[in-house]
Amino acid sequence: MSSELFHTALIAILDDQPTNTQVLEQLLRKHGYTNIVAYHDPRRFLADAIRLQPEVILLDLHMPHLDGIEVLRHLARLWSEMPFLPVIVLTADVTNAARRQALEHGARDFISKPFDMIEVVLRVRNVIEMGRLYQALRHHNQELEARVQERTQALEAAQIELLECLARAAEYRDDDTGEHTQRVGALTAAIAMALGLPAGDVELLRRAAPLHDIGKIGIPDAILLKSSALTAEEFELIKTHTLIGADILGWSRFSLLQVAAEIALAHHERWDGSGYPHGLVGSAIPLAGRIVAVADVFDALTHERPYKSAWSEAQALAEIERQRGRQFDPAVVDAFFRARADAASGAAPPAAPESYRPAA
Repeated sequence: MSSELFHTALIAILDDQPTNTQVLEQLLRKHGYTNIVAYHDPRRFLADAIRLQPEVILLDLHMPHLDGIEVLRHLARLWSEMPFLPVIVLTADVTNAARRQALEHGARDFISKPFDMIEVVLRVRNVIEMGRLYQALRHHNQELEARVQERTQALEAAQIELLECLARAAEYRDDDTGEHTQRVGALTAAIAMALGLPAGDVELLRRAAPLHDIGKIGIPDAILLKSSALTAEEFELIKTHTLIGADILGWSRFSLLQVAAEIALAHHERWDGSGYPHGLVGSAIPLAGRIVAVADVFDALTHERPYKSAWSEAQALAEIERQRGRQFDPAVVDAFFRARADAASGAAPPAAPESYRPAA
């Protein structure tokens, strides 16, 4: 690195003896350094340290008011995020104990008094170079971390997209438009908003809900597409799509897939305990599952399937109300109707005390 590049570095000299600061300043200026400040009171220097951010601090150990070790302690607190303190200690005390104490508090090097001209210049240059290398390495690491984060986000997005494609593929088997999953996601988000959940939670549910029936990929077509009534054995097999879906999604530590797994498992549970797969009752059913249950049933009722004709909206709304406190959480049903009213009026939803977050 060219020596000219070092000459712009800000060097702070902190020594209570004006003679020492003058000698050092003259010496450094003679070797091309032009950006130099001198302090005789450590308190004044500490007041300016954050603003100045010097690349080198030439620090005397023995001063009134605050000694060098105290100054090092203050600097460590002020520059807690700095990779290192660019401090060269000036001292006539060359004992191992003094050196060890200074190093323990962050000093990088030492210059003995009386000063040797060549030693001062070389040690100052070394600390400047070290500091700039630290900064370059820190910047490089930050860039690497940003790239890793971008790639991680891209990988997560790709995983989600793949799972959404699988969910659509499952839906295409009994919904020839494949749009049921997206409609359920949108309606789930509307209900969550009407419950007053935070915007980030609403969006998470919007993205997780479309995966609710991904387990259908494990159900044979002969049963899934059957237009007549299912036998008891066939219905038991249909029920397993909740377990299959939870198993597909449940391996991930990613919060979106954790919520999706919870929804896949719980969206056929019923408020009165007569649902499946575990017969959970009331608030034991995760809130995410309770919300998707309403959204899923309403959309299924109002759209044609191989085994049924579409209901009118009025009929479907009446069924949702009829199942209030039976199949569905009354609060979620109220939020469902509130969401419909909010969509028409633009009213702000109320706050809700409950979180849908999955259990650990």
